[in-house]
Amino acid sequence: MEDLKSEMPDLNPPSEEIITVLQKSKKIAVVGLSPKEERDSNKVARYLMEHGYEVIPVNPGQKEILGQTCFRTLKDIPFAVDVVDLFLNPKRIPPVVDEAIEIGAPVIWMQLEIVHKEAAEKARQAGATVIMNRCIKIEHEKWASPDETPPRYILSRPSPPA
Repeated sequence: MEDLKSEMPDLNPPSEEIITVLQKSKKIAVVGLSPKEERDSNKVARYLMEHGYEVIPVNPGQKEILGQTCFRTLKDIPFAVDVVDLFLNPKRIPPVVDEAIEIGAPVIWMQLEIVHKEAAEKARQAGATVIMNRCIKIEHEKWASPDETPPRYILSRPSPPA
C-alpha cells in the first residue's frame, strides 16, 4: 500500500519563483475549502482574502463559503484562475491535478503535508509550476513586508537585534 502522505517533494521552485507566484497571482481557487472557521483551509482562505487575493472556493458540498460562490469542480469555474491551492488527502490529488491541467492553471500549490510526485510531474510536463508541502499563507507571511499594502516582497529579513 502506497503511503503518499509521508512523501517528500522531489522538486519545489526556488524562493524567488515562489515570490513571483505570490506577486503575480490574483485569483486563487482553494480546492477542499471548508466552511468551518476552525479548519486550516478556511483560515488560509480568509488570510488570502484579507491580503487582496480573490479566493474561489471549490467544494462540491457547499453553495457558498466566506461570502463567495462555491464551485463543485475546477471545471465549473467560468473564468481563469492563477493558482489552484489544494487542501486534499494526497490520494485525491491526481484527478484534481488533471482538472487543473485541463483548465490551464499555471500554478498548482499543495498545502503542508500534501505531496504527490506523479501528479506533480504530470503537471510540470503540462507547463504548470508545482509547489508541494508548503503553506501559501506561511510563504506569504515569510516574504511579504507586513507594513505595506499591497505587500512588497523581500528576499531576506533583517536579523533580529542581538
